[in-house]
Amino acid sequence: MLSLLASALATTGAPTGEPLYWVDFGLTRGIDLGFFTLRWYSLAYLTGIMLGYWLMLRMIRSAGAPLAQRHADDLFFYCTLGIILGGRLGYATFYDRDLWVHPAELLKLWNGGMSFHGGLIGVLIAMAWVAWRAKLNFLRICDYVAVSVPMGMMLGRMANFVNGELWGRVAGAGVPWAMIFPDAPNALPRHPSQLYEATLEGAVLLAIMLVLFWKTKARFRPGLLVGTFAAGIGAARFVVENFREPDRQLEWLWVETGLSMGQWLTLPLIAVGVFFAIRALARPPLGAGEPAQA
Repeated sequence: MLSLLASALATTGAPTGEPLYWVDFGLTRGIDLGFFTLRWYSLAYLTGIMLGYWLMLRMIRSAGAPLAQRHADDLFFYCTLGIILGGRLGYATFYDRDLWVHPAELLKLWNGGMSFHGGLIGVLIAMAWVAWRAKLNFLRICDYVAVSVPMGMMLGRMANFVNGELWGRVAGAGVPWAMIFPDAPNALPRHPSQLYEATLEGAVLLAIMLVLFWKTKARFRPGLLVGTFAAGIGAARFVVENFREPDRQLEWLWVETGLSMGQWLTLPLIAVGVFFAIRALARPPLGAGEPAQA
């Protein structure tokens, strides 16, 4: 991430000690098709879901997969709904309850406002539905889906940066990659926290999950992969929230408790992740040759 920012600094020609300017990157917030603007955030969601589906198809071809391709197809459909509906309803519930008063605004997904925790709940409900209908092992499905989620997180946060939204807090001295975003108040240099999230919640966690799946026997310990994911993304989010600008309507929570809404929602996620990881390691692994449930 830092090498990317250093390269950007060289490209924009900003003198040493001066902040970067988002506008100097020549970024656009979507593709103008004349009659419609295709937003990068929408493309990030779509690309993340498609890549996750592709990775799932590769994973279920390995020994001991708990589901067949037709189940992966069902997961693709229902998890997509869970991400969109859960993400939007979660944002309205956790971050902007005024949206419940104005249902028309709630339906305007193109205006932004998606909650990771709400999307996570939506995906869990979708996986539970597929597992119940097909009589599959819910925990093992969670393990397989968890491997690909960081890919979508990385793309989504990169799209946030390209859109110039969800900027970070005002940066102090000694942050050479501090950046001025055009829509941020007071035109002060801020942390590009979207890139911090893309790195920690996305690239780093994705690398860990892929190594665990392909280079170890983690997939034969039900709960280990999803536990690692939950604890890892929770810890990453907790750290990054220290650099991310709180939602204006929730600044009071940060002032009164010292933690943002994102951090409060992350604490139980970390606890659940640690529980399932320890539980998985304490139990004997499944047989490597266990057949997939068709």
